[in-house]
Amino acid sequence: MASEVKWALILGGSSGLGLASAKKLARHGFNIIIVHRDRRADEDIIAKEFKNISSFKIQFKAFNADALKTAKRALILKEIASLLNNNGSINVLVHSIAKGSLKPMQSKNENTLNHQDFQITIDAMALSLYDWTKDLVNAGLCAADTRIIAFTSEGNTKTWKHYAAVSVAKVALEALVRNIALEFASIGIKANCIQAGVTETKSFAMIPGHETIKAHAIDRNPNNRLTQPEDVADVVYLLTTKEAKWISGTVIKVDGGESLQ
Repeated sequence: MASEVKWALILGGSSGLGLASAKKLARHGFNIIIVHRDRRADEDIIAKEFKNISSFKIQFKAFNADALKTAKRALILKEIASLLNNNGSINVLVHSIAKGSLKPMQSKNENTLNHQDFQITIDAMALSLYDWTKDLVNAGLCAADTRIIAFTSEGNTKTWKHYAAVSVAKVALEALVRNIALEFASIGIKANCIQAGVTETKSFAMIPGHETIKAHAIDRNPNNRLTQPEDVADVVYLLTTKEAKWISGTVIKVDGGESLQ
């Protein structure tokens, strides 16, 4: 009997949690599709990472395109449909888009957040998940038991300077995941958020004062270390298993106990 053809679509999979998730899923036999947006200067590094994913003897396709553009999304979905060609469906959608404004709300010396900053951040880090989910469903590309996984942070309830726009986006993302879990359940979709502990990624390094946040996270984590991308990727994989089919509409903490104190 031929093994099941499984596909994972990862939005923002060229670094950080998205890339770690792609590697983990590839190791477990998932064919991987990554949509990412990166500069030419980073192409060599990313190419090496993608070559590593391909080494797991799975099918791999990457699109260096803006996942937030409606027209681009339509073209990518058309190519995905051609790639699948009735040979499997999208079993897993991982949302790892990290594009947001990191400005203060009030400052005498720096540019401060405006309405457009909030809108861009919310569109990228929250609403884009719904756009992709809806278009995948409408295109008939989802499997009968598709798992949707998005990444949130402790900024959903705690305040950090310069993080207001991202914090609002994370709260919106969690609300979207809950509602996707409810309204798409009839077609077999399960949706969850993973709340990762402080993790050293490219996007984390962009947060003003990230070194202070890092030190504080290590100090209060009972395991005395930061969360690693691989820690999070392990739980991404767990949520794709048949044993996790009854988990939907929730936020799962993957932080080694960091948020306990």
